[in-house]
Amino acid sequence: MGDKRIICAGHVCIDITPAIPDLGRRPIGEMLTPGKLVQVGRASLSVGGSVSSTGLGLKVLGADVSLMGKIGRDEFGDLVLKEFRKYEAEEGLIIQDEDATSYTVAIAIPGIDRIFLHHSGANDTFCDRDIPWEKVEGAALFHFGYPPIMRAVYENRGEELVKILSHARGAGAATSLDLAMVDPDSDAGAQNWREILERTLPLVDFFCPSIEELCWMLDPERFDEWKARAAGRDVTTVLDVDRDIRPLAGMCMELGCKVLFLKCGAPGMYLKTTGREVLEKISHGTGLDSGLWAERDFFERSYVPARVLSGTGAGDTSIAAFLKAVLDGYDPEMSMHLAAATGASCVEAYDSLSGLKSFEALRKKIDAGWEKAGS
Repeated sequence: MGDKRIICAGHVCIDITPAIPDLGRRPIGEMLTPGKLVQVGRASLSVGGSVSSTGLGLKVLGADVSLMGKIGRDEFGDLVLKEFRKYEAEEGLIIQDEDATSYTVAIAIPGIDRIFLHHSGANDTFCDRDIPWEKVEGAALFHFGYPPIMRAVYENRGEELVKILSHARGAGAATSLDLAMVDPDSDAGAQNWREILERTLPLVDFFCPSIEELCWMLDPERFDEWKARAAGRDVTTVLDVDRDIRPLAGMCMELGCKVLFLKCGAPGMYLKTTGREVLEKISHGTGLDSGLWAERDFFERSYVPARVLSGTGAGDTSIAAFLKAVLDGYDPEMSMHLAAATGASCVEAYDSLSGLKSFEALRKKIDAGWEKAGS
């Protein structure tokens, strides 16, 4: 299981996460009301976004990974640089004088899906020409994260995203793509995301969205039905694999998806793959065994964490574990086990990285009978 080089490009920001006490059965509206002072705990300040959570997550897990993103020359940018230097990962950062560094305030209340206050900052100007493509040559995988909150990438029917993925393939790398939730009232929310996915998914080998953002983009009427069914709760808690998840996955496969790694919130994650002949066209640099991975379709329930402090970064780090497991040569079942185990480890800390464990440590816990959600 030798290391294969990975490029992780896209969105980078600073995450500000105040520690918020468990509300018990009280609705969130009782806490977040105009004019009310809410006592919270100490805030966690950490790097966030796909490049930070997935990219640095890959570093922590032992992968050979290079990171590419854009920040501003400001206080938040200094914090990003400082954190990336800890991992010797700052080389690929572009510092833009005229842009501000992106930040997110993550309101992570135990038992309730997170609420984000986000400023895209320098991410809005990131584009194909910012990527030093000569450094992508020879990489096994090129991962791109969060185009829905990167203006230059999603504008013009996703033209820049098409360019980026095409260039990555031209450099000989397999491609993977992660999305982000869209504010319906924003400019990004006005885009035709189904059309953007129709243009880009044929260029994507490993597609790693969350089920909420994917459903909103591909089937908004279905998404409205899910929200009505959830009645204010986390949508993922009311979904059925056969009724809700598989039909949406089928839409992805029709649009050209090859390997779908679908994050489904606290309940777990879902894997669906296409046929062997299509998988054989994925870059041989990945070492993917097309026979082993062809036509797989199953749901992986989450592992029960020892504690839940914050869901921030759990999806991104589970992607990191999944991609590394694939490149390390693990079979689909163990790749999903390790992804789910990494997600469970992540939520045990307020930030994205300090809770992560090595694959060896995770396998020991799994082999020892780590409890699954719903068991």
